[in-house]
Amino acid sequence: MGRLYTLPPKGKMSVNGLSQYNMIMPELSRFYGITIRMYYDDHPPPHFHAIYGQQEAQVGIDPIVVLNGHLPRRTVSMIFEWSAQHQRELMQNWVRLQANQPAEKIEPLE
Repeated sequence: MGRLYTLPPKGKMSVNGLSQYNMIMPELSRFYGITIRMYYDDHPPPHFHAIYGQQEAQVGIDPIVVLNGHLPRRTVSMIFEWSAQHQRELMQNWVRLQANQPAEKIEPLE
């Protein structure tokens, strides 16, 4: 099972103005109420976390598959479509975060 996390209390900021949550798990993209995040130095296989409301799933990058968690079917469909369009960028971000380098934002699904 993956890491469990909670959002920091509202207003809790770090010195540089980023929330502690963003420093641990940067946001890569956001579309249709879905937030895409990755942990720094996370466990293999390469994956990202998709959060929709109070639900979360870990999604593999190659192959694109739900590894853990549950989201509504339509939400998963949009995530898979977006992932296929940005698979290379997702893998590049995975490598960056494994090396403790900053993530790059990825265009949302339109």
